[in-house]
Amino acid sequence: MMWDGIALFSGAPLRRSADGVLGAAGVPPLLREPERPRRAKVGLALGGGAARGWSHIGAIEVLQEAGITIDVVAGCSIGAAVGACHAAGKLGELREFALSLTKRRVMGLLDFHISGSGLIAGERLRRLLDRDLGNTRIEELPLTFAAVATELGTGHEIWLTRGGLVQAVRASYALPGIFDPVKIAGRWLMDGALVNPVPVTAARALGADVVLCVNLNGDMRVRGTVIQAHGADEAEAATDAAPGPAAAMPEEPWRWPLIGNRRQKPKPRPEAGAPSGIASVMVDAFNITQDRISRSRLAGDPPDVMINPKLAQMGLFEFHRAEECIELGRQATRRMLPEIHEMIAASVTPV
Repeated sequence: MMWDGIALFSGAPLRRSADGVLGAAGVPPLLREPERPRRAKVGLALGGGAARGWSHIGAIEVLQEAGITIDVVAGCSIGAAVGACHAAGKLGELREFALSLTKRRVMGLLDFHISGSGLIAGERLRRLLDRDLGNTRIEELPLTFAAVATELGTGHEIWLTRGGLVQAVRASYALPGIFDPVKIAGRWLMDGALVNPVPVTAARALGADVVLCVNLNGDMRVRGTVIQAHGADEAEAATDAAPGPAAAMPEEPWRWPLIGNRRQKPKPRPEAGAPSGIASVMVDAFNITQDRISRSRLAGDPPDVMINPKLAQMGLFEFHRAEECIELGRQATRRMLPEIHEMIAASVTPV
């Protein structure tokens, strides 16, 4: 068949036109193949939250079971670790490791030291990551990946999108005071949760058409407000200074408890509601910071669908509760599947 001297359907070279339609060179539009829709790229933003991050495993499993392909992963802190393992095809190994953890084994993974800038050197955890991820580089992964970190000193938000995968993950979860900062390309980096606890912005900027996020702090009971004109007058201050019934102690030495051969004055009992120790204060401070920053960032760049596992009763450092945490992630993702499918279908665009 001829059309103005051009052979049609006779082995003529195919050529993709400027509008993306594939056809024989010179073929009129009416004879070209019909346009086919392009699948929307799905991005997954995995937030920080220490042990609560095991719920990311359950969320990814449900998305895979539902046939949803993840094209972009942006992770922060524990989200970077889980996202990296998924991107490298090692999610099953991570799940097995998480389920094997007990309180005793968790303590065995913590190599405490006093000479660094954090309580934990992190070498034992690094060796575990090296075992499964080895020398994998981010640019070699089959999907687009970024680990979010914070630069020490400047506070810059750093997106680690190339280089060693293990180093990027370690930098993203280097919680100040707990883990030593990690040096990458001349920058000292620490936990990305300090600037972007749920990196929706990164996932969208890396090319995702639809961004799903797993917010590990969405179920927290921390919802601070402003208490105006708070203070105490002299009468209230005197009342606060006086020991209450809970803090009262006998003043007569003969009533003090006998310890050994001597009577010793008992320590005052802590006031109700007072901080119970450094660990409690650190956890509360971390929860408050995460909640405030997450709400601010998500308000400025909300995801298309947010997955909120019910993790209010899960402690930040209860890594031994992986089975329960994974199941909570699965439940939360299953609840959102209809909305996720609807959003992906609405984002399909023609070629």
